[in-house]
Amino acid sequence: MKNVSRLTWLNGMTFESEQFGHKIIVDADSKFGGQDLGARPKVLLLTALAGCTGMDVVSILKKMKIENYKLEIQVEGELTDQHPKIYHTINVTFNLTGKNLPEDKVKKAVELSETKYCGVTTMLKKSAKINTKIKINQGEIS
Repeated sequence: MKNVSRLTWLNGMTFESEQFGHKIIVDADSKFGGQDLGARPKVLLLTALAGCTGMDVVSILKKMKIENYKLEIQVEGELTDQHPKIYHTINVTFNLTGKNLPEDKVKKAVELSETKYCGVTTMLKKSAKINTKIKINQGEIS
């Protein structure tokens, strides 16, 4: 299977990406010559991680018959000081809210995503330490 992302330069530091007919504007901050018209490339890696693992967790919880909850995933990346600046540490926090959410099943779904299904996690683990937290109704579980 091959994925293709086509990027077209618009002007300045602004590009338009097209993937499977969907478009994303990519740009830089004005202090780096951009116009702040779109997402930053490195932060899109964090978005890709959140999206990949989030889709896994939702799918796994559905198979476990867990429903009626909200899920928010926050991903923070810490960059190295030297060029090329890469993420050396990534912190992923799964925030779930809902009634009667079984901690063991939520924990298992996150673990399966991280260790078996999420290709983005696997790729990023090759260059960064990934730390995970799971919170259910604002309480962190271990």
